[in-house]
Amino acid sequence: MEKLGRGIVKARISILVISILLLIPAALGYINTRVNYDILYYLPKEIDTMQGQDILLDEFQKGAYAIVLVDGMHGRELTKLEDKIENVDHVAKLISYNSIVGGDIPLEMIPEKLRSQFYNSDKDSTMLAIFFDDTTSSDGTMNAIKEIRKVTDGQCFISGMSAVVTDTKTLSEKETPIYVLIAVILACIVLALFMDSFLVPVFFMLSIGIAIVYNLGSNYFMGEVSYITKALAAVLQLGVTLDYSIFLWHSYKEMKEEYGDDHKEAMAHAIASTITSVVGSSITTVAGFIALCFMSFTLGMDLGVVMAKGVVFGVICCVTVLPALILTFDKALEKTMHREILPARFDKLAGFIVNHAWIFIVIFVALLGPAIYGYQHTNVYYDLADTLPANLDCSIANKKLEENFDVNSIYMILADSELSSKDANKMMTEIKDLDGVTFALGLDSAIGNEIPKELIPESLKSELVSDKHQIMMVGSDYKVASDEINNQITTIQDIAKKYDSTSMVIGEAPCTKDLITITDTDFKRVSAVSIGAIVVIILLVFKSISLPVVLVAAIEFAIFINMGLPYYLGTTIPFIASVVIGTIQLGATVDYAILMTTRYKRERFAGATKKEAITTALSTSIPSIIVSALGFFAATFGVGLISSVDMIGSLCSLMARGAIVSMIVVIFVLPSLFVLLDKIIIHTSMGFIDKSKKQA
Repeated sequence: MEKLGRGIVKARISILVISILLLIPAALGYINTRVNYDILYYLPKEIDTMQGQDILLDEFQKGAYAIVLVDGMHGRELTKLEDKIENVDHVAKLISYNSIVGGDIPLEMIPEKLRSQFYNSDKDSTMLAIFFDDTTSSDGTMNAIKEIRKVTDGQCFISGMSAVVTDTKTLSEKETPIYVLIAVILACIVLALFMDSFLVPVFFMLSIGIAIVYNLGSNYFMGEVSYITKALAAVLQLGVTLDYSIFLWHSYKEMKEEYGDDHKEAMAHAIASTITSVVGSSITTVAGFIALCFMSFTLGMDLGVVMAKGVVFGVICCVTVLPALILTFDKALEKTMHREILPARFDKLAGFIVNHAWIFIVIFVALLGPAIYGYQHTNVYYDLADTLPANLDCSIANKKLEENFDVNSIYMILADSELSSKDANKMMTEIKDLDGVTFALGLDSAIGNEIPKELIPESLKSELVSDKHQIMMVGSDYKVASDEINNQITTIQDIAKKYDSTSMVIGEAPCTKDLITITDTDFKRVSAVSIGAIVVIILLVFKSISLPVVLVAAIEFAIFINMGLPYYLGTTIPFIASVVIGTIQLGATVDYAILMTTRYKRERFAGATKKEAITTALSTSIPSIIVSALGFFAATFGVGLISSVDMIGSLCSLMARGAIVSMIVVIFVLPSLFVLLDKIIIHTSMGFIDKSKKQA
């Protein structure tokens, strides 16, 4: 490794030049990587709700829909507005009472049964249904939403998932650069305070920044990434890879004491030491992210692959770009050195913890039950619209739809086109009578016998009926993701199957219902995979049967506390947090435990007594653990505070708190477990005893 280190030192200028030049294709890759803002897109393609969406697109050329509310507009004025909307690119069809009976018929002459479906006389509000010729999150659909808002001069309120996705994109594009800026500033402040140079954090950020650009640029080869991945990747990569830079700097300082003025040789040995340590440390982090790839909900794979790449790029840049920067600007770094705030050792604190280990064991046992209970009962939300600010256009429209039509969600039934009018009417009548259903609308049920079928425009018929399927719409006053609407969808599925065994219930609410079921299974699978993988890694690293259990138990305890606190604080977290936070926290912070355990093992092998070994390991590890945890905290905490998208803000807040909780648990609980289990650890592990020396 020393040879490799010398090679890197010798080629430092070339490394800097090449690394800067590589930023150009990486930046182009980043700019040209498409971002997907529809979370429901990542549901498994084989489920009915997703297959139904494909049928909608293939047979009806309708991949998405939205509900438009228009206040105080009727007759020809409303017809003109509808014409404007229909002329917008990617609008496939607009359905209203005008499209069914024609715009020349006075409102009062339209059959009440039909009129009431589209018009609220008390609010003087008209409802229009728009279908788009592309998917919910396609560029065409989002551009159409923006264009409709323009051509209607703000006279329309557009509700539905397509509008939510459009506003999410706008908000995310505006805020993501701010996330990175805040993370960098706060991380620099923490590092400048707790390390021995005001300038070294800048080079840390430059090195990590280059790694982030490489990672984000390589996403181009994935085709597209989710907006959550895009928003979190840079911040999360900064947080989890910062440790590597800190380790290199500390190793370089140690080597300078040994090699004096020969800074190049000192850096060569520092690189060699860092590669050995960082590669081993990064494996657990990569394993945590790879575990996300086992989710059926493929957002996990999206985030997992990107972050696993990010860790690899972080390691590479840490041992190449960062050493080159440090050596190039070595004199400037020397001039900005200052006394470290943290002492090199925490002997008094370590001694106190070890001597009073039973106190922290009791606390551990006392908190374990409540932590697990809170962890299992934390409230989780799935309604994606709830993650957005109330002043967004889509949020205002959703609220207005509820107020004017008692509708919180609209979804569809895809039924056989050969289903008889009699059965179709009976099915719709049965559905309309259900609690919470505000309307059930099919071609036959909407028209009934009041309008002769020969008077119905053929264009309208073709929009709702294909050779194989017909579209029926259901409005519900229950909120998406609520128990009430999920039960309602189950009942409607049963009713629809009674009349047509091939029918499908599709739309945002049914997709969200599937999301709840799938992510619950994913949570269990990902937790098992991540724990299993990290247990195996620790087992191989330490050649121990007991240590993997002890280390993972400590970090899982920290996860229980972190994820259980929302229950006791009365807060609700996004569904994705319950799946990914535990895995990320385990993979990113188990390194704190591995660092302490490595020193504990070394001291025990050297002949130190139980208490001596644990005290030394704890005392020397505390500074590194604190700086690492605070760095991770700084990179995520600020984003959690400023993000307007609750899903992103909540994830970052949970990761920030998780870093601090893991730090506290590793410092106070883990050494106490070592004191309690020292004999078991020694007898179930290799390399703890030097048989030539007497152990105590």
